[in-house]
Amino acid sequence: MDDGLYLGFDVGTQGTKGVVLEAGSGRVVARAAQRYGLIAGLPPGAAEQHPDTWVAAVAGVAARLTADIGRERIRGLGVSGQQHGLVLLDANDAVVRPAKLWCDATAAEEARELSAALERAVPAGFTAPKIRWVQRHEPENWRRSRSVLLPHDYINFRLTGRKTMEAGDASGTGLFDCIARRFDRTTLEIVDPRLSEMLPPILPAGAPAGGLSKAGADLLGLSEGITVAAGGGDNMMSAIGSGATRPGILVVSIGTSGTAFAYSGRPIIDPEGLIAAFCDSTGGWLPLLCVMNMTGVAEEMCAAFGASLDDLTAAAAAVPAGAGGLLLVPYFQGERVPNLPEASGALTGIRPGLLRPAHLFRAALEGTMLSLALGIERLERLGIRVESVRVVGGGAQNTLWCQILTDVLVRPVTRLPEPESAALGAAVQAWWTVRRAAGEAVGADAVAAQCVVTDGAVIAPDPRHTDVYRDSREHLRSIVGRLFG
Repeated sequence: MDDGLYLGFDVGTQGTKGVVLEAGSGRVVARAAQRYGLIAGLPPGAAEQHPDTWVAAVAGVAARLTADIGRERIRGLGVSGQQHGLVLLDANDAVVRPAKLWCDATAAEEARELSAALERAVPAGFTAPKIRWVQRHEPENWRRSRSVLLPHDYINFRLTGRKTMEAGDASGTGLFDCIARRFDRTTLEIVDPRLSEMLPPILPAGAPAGGLSKAGADLLGLSEGITVAAGGGDNMMSAIGSGATRPGILVVSIGTSGTAFAYSGRPIIDPEGLIAAFCDSTGGWLPLLCVMNMTGVAEEMCAAFGASLDDLTAAAAAVPAGAGGLLLVPYFQGERVPNLPEASGALTGIRPGLLRPAHLFRAALEGTMLSLALGIERLERLGIRVESVRVVGGGAQNTLWCQILTDVLVRPVTRLPEPESAALGAAVQAWWTVRRAAGEAVGADAVAAQCVVTDGAVIAPDPRHTDVYRDSREHLRSIVGRLFG
């Protein structure tokens, strides 16, 4: 039996998290995290981080993860990263400028132009509009640029010395043909003819990014040559870490953004481009809904009232479903589904006695879940079969939020015991990669099944809330139509 240890890192917007997976037991035996924030003082809509922040966080998390374990047992590692970010390197592989992140909304005009030129929807959060933004607003930085990477690709490069991508994360660039699983030449030419030489090769599913270089080994305090898996976008790694590696399982992630995704053995193409036609990181596809506003909405409420999340949750739990008629349109940072990058939030249904923390916080949680539910409706209309729903992410620890989710969907929801599904997925992928390299004919689903614990708490819908949330969902649909068209 393999007694090896596998590290998984999730390099996110608010911090980096890591886990150690023990192959023999299929259990997480250590975990660590390091927080950081966005660069302060940027113009409205901008969201940036310097890639060195991520590298330092990965090194710090690795040190804590490996402090009390036998480092000689570590066989491999994998990296999950926030999707869509733009990392530019110069001819000496130095970072040209801070990375523009998935939640950066400054490229809305460039996204409209690309969508018109390509005759398909390109969301403002994707990488391609960010490239056009740099070309237009920082032409000298673009002239200096020689390589285009995504956040997790940059970490892999610092660990292995090799520049690579994989189909899952590449799917979120706006430059990728998700059906053919390669970069689209027409799109590359329209964005910039140099791009074909600036993008790294696409790795096949299950192939390693490389071995840990001396520089990477020194950074992590590990042995040179350890396998570094291809890694992937955080949603792709979360799919592996939550068991969405076969049809029928819908995973909802309550994080900085809110996502819902499911495995598919065939491409799922949304003619309006609202559901992303992503590839997954196992060789299949991962049709995905992403709404921009989730835990950030709750954090804004906490900041506004100077109260803790626990205190506001307890107060909101005493408020009846529907928040007395209050409806919050939660588009604090614009929105991707529907595609409204320049939209803002709105509050309707205000009556005497409702402008109180408990009611407003309940409306915030309900607004985010109703928004997510409208997108899940679209996933199902496109042919995604939902047999079970699993919830992960930081917000999944909030029982009230999960209860609202299950009431809005009118389906039981399982809260998985392992909240860090993306970090776990990266570790599972590393184990799969090592086993494949050893000649073992094993699929990603079989490996994930050995590690993903699915006997978490099952939250059942409350039938008393079915009619309330059905009406609230239609009201939200109507309000958004009137406000934004």
